[in-house]
Amino acid sequence: MQTVTRKKIEILADGPLMPRVVAALAEAGIHGHTVVPALSGSGRTGQWSEERLTGAETKQLLWSIASAERADALVQAIAPLLTSHRLLLAITDVEVVRGDRF
Repeated sequence: MQTVTRKKIEILADGPLMPRVVAALAEAGIHGHTVVPALSGSGRTGQWSEERLTGAETKQLLWSIASAERADALVQAIAPLLTSHRLLLAITDVEVVRGDRF
């Protein structure tokens, strides 16, 4: 089978912000995605973890695959959130089968 290059999009955001992230995907013409809970991690500001007992905000990780053009449109649509909220956005090249689906 032949593969084609597409863009893998990964976005780490606070759970309450995820509906706005998903809306930005739709605005960019990206309709397929998966959101999973992120339980713990660390970054420039130190370690963090989900706190189920106190109800602290949880982080979520969104995955999607899109064409380069749609990934670029997403960056434009999500730019305001990148500057106002602590989002992590990573876009990498991936090889996919059935590239017409992305």
